[in-house]
Amino acid sequence: MVLTVSHTTTYLYREPVSICHTAVHLNPRGSLHQRVISHRLEVSPEPVFSVTRNDYFGNEITVFSIHEPHQTLTISSKSVVELQPEEPPPAGLTPAWEAVRDEVGQQAGEESYQASEFVFRSPFVKLGPDFAAYAAPSFPPGRSVLAASLDLCHRIFSEFRYDPRATTISTPVDEVLKDRGGVCQDFAHLMIACLRSLGLPARYVSGYLRSGENTVGAEASHAWCSVFCPGFGWLDFDPTNDVMPQSDHVTIAIGRDYSDVSPVKGVAIGGGEQIVNVAVEVLPPRPAR
Repeated sequence: MVLTVSHTTTYLYREPVSICHTAVHLNPRGSLHQRVISHRLEVSPEPVFSVTRNDYFGNEITVFSIHEPHQTLTISSKSVVELQPEEPPPAGLTPAWEAVRDEVGQQAGEESYQASEFVFRSPFVKLGPDFAAYAAPSFPPGRSVLAASLDLCHRIFSEFRYDPRATTISTPVDEVLKDRGGVCQDFAHLMIACLRSLGLPARYVSGYLRSGENTVGAEASHAWCSVFCPGFGWLDFDPTNDVMPQSDHVTIAIGRDYSDVSPVKGVAIGGGEQIVNVAVEVLPPRPAR
């Protein structure tokens, strides 16, 4: 599957901005199952400084500065990626979730040691007994980590309503658990909080979802999560759509939570009130005429 991703963010300021410094995670992440064919980033006004590097988690991040007065900032990214999905393993072949917890807790092996940094709280993900209690029905003793995670993913999909008006980026994850509503980043944070509260390593994945009639969260940046499973690596789960991502999800970046991988963030001097418009489209390439 080859997909073309277009993402444009436009800032409209009431007053001129004299200087801005911005960091973006918009370059798709290469992996065994995702090949980046091309990527182009355009910024207007043209930055006086721009550099692309890898961050701590191995994601490509571009940092740029604009030193001329402006009232409009446009950041446009266009990428073409090839997805090579792999069927998830049979649930029965994955170890019991307690075994995963114990192996990671003991840091038994390099992979488990690296995964262990994803069991702690982070800026957007709290841990606690309420999250563990919500997860508990999905994680009875001895159940495989894949079967348990699939069940938790399904319960979040079934028991929480998708409502863009229910939350903001600053809404705490415990309020999401209480009010049972939110958007994709809320559901990803919630599932991560539940998994980490049981001692399981879970990380946040930002990216895009192929536009379609039966998907929720397309036409904008999307988010899901992944769980570490010894012997099988990281397994992805999208609780917004109740699926294990394969051919419809384009991965941009991974981190502890949204704070590590936000698509666009920065600081500006001046500007006053602002309006932000975001347009995202993920489609197969159009055939040449």
